[in-house]
Amino acid sequence: MANRDRAANQLNEFKKSKAAADTMTTSTGNPVGDKTNIQTAGPRGPLLMQDFVYLDEMLHFGRERIAERVVHAKGAGAHGYFEVTHDITRYTKAKVFEHIGKKTPIFVRFSTVGGESGSADTARDPRGFAVKFYSEEGNWDLVGNNTPIFFIRDPMMFPSFIHTQKRNPKTHLKDPDMFWDFLSLRPESCHQVSFLMSDRGTPDGFRHMNGYGSHTFKLVNKDNEAVYCKFHYKTDQGIKCLSADRAADLAGSDPDYAIRDLYNAIEGGNFPSYTFYIQVMTFKQAEEWKFNPFDLTKVWSHKEFPLIPVGRMVLNRNPKNYFAEVEQSAFCPAHFIPGIEPSPDKMLQGRLISYTDTHRHRLGTNYMQIPINCPFNARVRNYQRDGPQNVSDNQEGAPNYFPNSFSGPDSRTVYKEHSFSTSGDVDRYNSADDDNYTQVGIFWREVLTEPEKQRLIENMSGHLKDAQEFIQQRVVRNYSRCDADYGRRLEEALKKYKSSRRTAQL
Repeated sequence: MANRDRAANQLNEFKKSKAAADTMTTSTGNPVGDKTNIQTAGPRGPLLMQDFVYLDEMLHFGRERIAERVVHAKGAGAHGYFEVTHDITRYTKAKVFEHIGKKTPIFVRFSTVGGESGSADTARDPRGFAVKFYSEEGNWDLVGNNTPIFFIRDPMMFPSFIHTQKRNPKTHLKDPDMFWDFLSLRPESCHQVSFLMSDRGTPDGFRHMNGYGSHTFKLVNKDNEAVYCKFHYKTDQGIKCLSADRAADLAGSDPDYAIRDLYNAIEGGNFPSYTFYIQVMTFKQAEEWKFNPFDLTKVWSHKEFPLIPVGRMVLNRNPKNYFAEVEQSAFCPAHFIPGIEPSPDKMLQGRLISYTDTHRHRLGTNYMQIPINCPFNARVRNYQRDGPQNVSDNQEGAPNYFPNSFSGPDSRTVYKEHSFSTSGDVDRYNSADDDNYTQVGIFWREVLTEPEKQRLIENMSGHLKDAQEFIQQRVVRNYSRCDADYGRRLEEALKKYKSSRRTAQL
């Protein structure tokens, strides 16, 4: 079996590390004498309730699965470090960037978005790219995707959007009508759908794709001066994508392709790395810019806001256990450190609230005490106590109320957030028509090569052909507004499918 890869050979590697098998125990650490046979009254008699070895096993077994993530259910993770290579302290006082050469431990989780935990890694889908920085001032979670944009710009639409990417509640099948009906009714999705249907909709594993914070964030320096920014991490392995046919073949032959590829690369010492950049926009520029700089469906031009190099992320260690570290990892865009803050980006604002709520539902109120989530480079001191699965010292004898006269932890004004002015009438502002087409046309004309355009049309029409005709017509109208050639070619491709169907029916 010399040709087996490192992932397939994992159990053999474990065996080599053990001189002999350990003594089996129950969950209470008691040695087990027989793990093959339950206790019964006689060889054919009924089970005895005193058989703790059996009960300990079975009652745990019935509870060993936790709630699956609603989105990003399937993923892979790796440990590593972030190293600063360029000074950006003029923009931010964040500890992770405080001097060139500084290294901060990180944990990264890659994922697909719409599929269930057992779905294929090579499905046409955005990829989650979440990074947890374990800094001395707490954890910073940069929770993004492999695309710099998203399908919608208002978080009110998010539950409906995700519903359309999952299963029809009546048939429990993926439904092209649901998928395309929603997206065509929300034409701000045209930009992201173009990315999705392009080559980058099926990246060749997690090592060969870029990552983006996607949202607009705020950086604050030691003088309390602030700028807006975007975060980018570019793969040093180079962009590689799978053809639609190759992705479909792997979905059947190796649905865990991306997880296997990442694991084997790290085990073989071929550590993936990504170069970290920021874009910066001043508050004045943001006020005067030609479009809303907080719109998640748009990018900032690299010509007008150049990429500024910051550092390098390296992934050099696989998790010791998938469930403990990858499945139980919990990221939240609200996990900031001093020097990094949110912007008015509506989608970001909506995410700040929802993530910790889902973690408490899925993992429990003390999910931050799970080792993979624990801010181990900082000392947690607050007034939170008790709750299920509290495995810390519960802050011992410190007072659990504030204010107090007994040396409980106190706030420090040096860590106050950056103040800013805001005004406006409270209302529900409709952003549906906030220029949904200009940047999509630029993407079509200036970013894609001719072969890439052709593959995008093939991918999009191949999926859209199964939706109802009135939905197809609406989609064509939307993309014609992005670029006339884009819409024309999509319409022609759909006509070919219709013609072939009529021929098959004759």
